[in-house]
Amino acid sequence: MLPYLSIIIFLPLIGALIVMLLVKGNDAQAAQNARWTAMFTTIFTFILSLPVLIGFDPTDPGFQFVEKREWLGALSYHVGVDGISILFVMLTTFLMPLVIWASWGVETRVKEYMVAFLVLETLMIGVFCALDMILFYLFFEGGLIPMFLIIGIWGGKERVYAAFKFFLYTLIGSLLMLVAMIAMFWDAGTTDITALLKHQFASTPVDFLGWQVLGGFQTFLWLAFFASFAVKMPMWPVHTWLPDAHVQAPTAGSVVLAAILLKMGGYGFLRFSLPMFPIASDLMADFVFVLSAIAIVYTSLVALMQEDIKKLIAYSSVAHMGFVTMGIFAANRQGVDGAIFQMISHGFISGALFLCVGVIYDRMHTREISAYGGLVVRMPLYAAIFLLFTMGNVGLPGTSGFVGEFLTLSGVFQVSTWTAFFATTGVILSAGYALWLYKRVVFGELIKGGLKQIQDLNRREAAIFAPLVAGTVILGVYPSLVTDLIGPSVEALLASVDAAREATQLAMK
Repeated sequence: MLPYLSIIIFLPLIGALIVMLLVKGNDAQAAQNARWTAMFTTIFTFILSLPVLIGFDPTDPGFQFVEKREWLGALSYHVGVDGISILFVMLTTFLMPLVIWASWGVETRVKEYMVAFLVLETLMIGVFCALDMILFYLFFEGGLIPMFLIIGIWGGKERVYAAFKFFLYTLIGSLLMLVAMIAMFWDAGTTDITALLKHQFASTPVDFLGWQVLGGFQTFLWLAFFASFAVKMPMWPVHTWLPDAHVQAPTAGSVVLAAILLKMGGYGFLRFSLPMFPIASDLMADFVFVLSAIAIVYTSLVALMQEDIKKLIAYSSVAHMGFVTMGIFAANRQGVDGAIFQMISHGFISGALFLCVGVIYDRMHTREISAYGGLVVRMPLYAAIFLLFTMGNVGLPGTSGFVGEFLTLSGVFQVSTWTAFFATTGVILSAGYALWLYKRVVFGELIKGGLKQIQDLNRREAAIFAPLVAGTVILGVYPSLVTDLIGPSVEALLASVDAAREATQLAMK
């Protein structure tokens, strides 16, 4: 069998090398060659990922398409996918050709721009495929570099500040995760994720600085991983880097950041925190619920006050990620299913919303809400597409956004009624800021002079939106495409968590 995972992981990197070595010069022809090379590379990567999806056995909860090669001592190249990770791999390979196509208008340092996105694709796919803890860390941290460059070189006026803020927040959190990984290796004697999932880390209460720490060693490990994944998602109150990064990043950078990079935090919780530290996850669930509920309500209120379209959508992303963390740590079938579905749905909807912002920014060179109004008169197709994704962001039934939020709230309601209550108010608030934004940008009289000549979507832009529209609607009316695929893996995950809880309760009697 062909090493499909290795091919789709490293093909974008090969494409980046081709752009670097074979595309010569800085003229218009060289820029066009770089664009087409990146485009074909991402398309081929998506096509080659299809056999993984088609050949995946959804009834098998274990890892499939596994490849393992021993490298230097404890480090090994070990990759594979289960029902959870394959969705994020497919989301990445699906979105990247659209991201490159949306970047067709970039004129500054095009060659380096395309290289950065291709390298980033390799690192993102690697995160979702890695079955070795150190390999996971290398891919996870490696993604900081190309995104730092994308924001810092091709971003807005405050791009350097935003790039360093993004880099430092994420790096500091991840250093604690690295320390925890070293401790896990000392305790378990392996960095293999499949082996670590079966290893029982000590959960006996310990004394620390005069305080009794429930969950013991597991709690320390959980907190270290939480520091990294909470920043990556991001969770309140470590979310402040995200609005700045989104506002300053180029359109394609914002799409990748919202649609894929934020999902690494949620995926990390599912791959490490919940299954490896189940007792600590149970003990810290209320803490996560509080932070998630605050994130949903607080950032929704902040979104209502924004005058920059991108910043409003960025705060909306923080609120929607609050549903994800709640669902994961509800640790029941509806909650986890809803969290995963919400991440996939958010990938389509948030990515499309940032593309919507990019369309009018390319024409008017401003993101101020007050600069627009009456766009439906000149841009009816754009208004219709923007409306669909606005409704998806609100959670309208028939869109994928509804399914994720409904499942998550159903799962959380079973374990914490108050958390579900406050989270539901966030749904109401999301309707407020999303519809308020849409009304001010699209409806009203076309009185601003600069808008009277604005053009509707061209064929390239409409073609970019088409698959995102299809994904949002299809998953909204046929959610079992996702839930059937993730079902066995989620059941196995929750079964291991329940078994660990029962064993601990028996030991305490």
